[in-house]
Amino acid sequence: MNHDVYSDTYIKGILDEVKTIAMIGASANTVRPSYFVLKYLLSKGYEVWPINPGQAGKEILGQTVYASLDDLPDVPDMIDIFRNSAAAGQIVDQVISGGRLPKVIWMQLTVRHDEAAERAESAGIKMVMDRCPKIEYGRLSGEIGWAGVNSKTLTSKRPTLKTGFQHRGLSGNVSKGD
Repeated sequence: MNHDVYSDTYIKGILDEVKTIAMIGASANTVRPSYFVLKYLLSKGYEVWPINPGQAGKEILGQTVYASLDDLPDVPDMIDIFRNSAAAGQIVDQVISGGRLPKVIWMQLTVRHDEAAERAESAGIKMVMDRCPKIEYGRLSGEIGWAGVNSKTLTSKRPTLKTGFQHRGLSGNVSKGD
């Protein structure tokens, strides 16, 4: 697969399909990107399991923090990697060798490891690199346009406004938490 460009259909399919996300490198620091991505994904109805060995046993945004993938209650649908590219390659290798395979491994902005992506895809795992699920969700749902950002997506659909945090699902279905 060409990891320089992803079709909207591919990204949307992943974001619609996954329900549980393990976030490696989650931070309790409110100014860190992993913190606000975790907060955003929770608000969209995803079940997110933060992974940070230094915070294991504590909570971030009400979610129990785990020390490693091996400590999770189940195999996540997606692993979101907030680590550098070299560490991401090691994580992919650990996932494959452990045999508890997620549907997707997602490497955050600036994180890319083409060889690891090849190995993951050979094992049947979908890969996304150098992208943020928060940004992609907002772009594909049209929500990012609410803040005046050009999403490069034109639509005549008006958002359905609800009480509390505004949610526009990608598939049009109401997710848990709404």
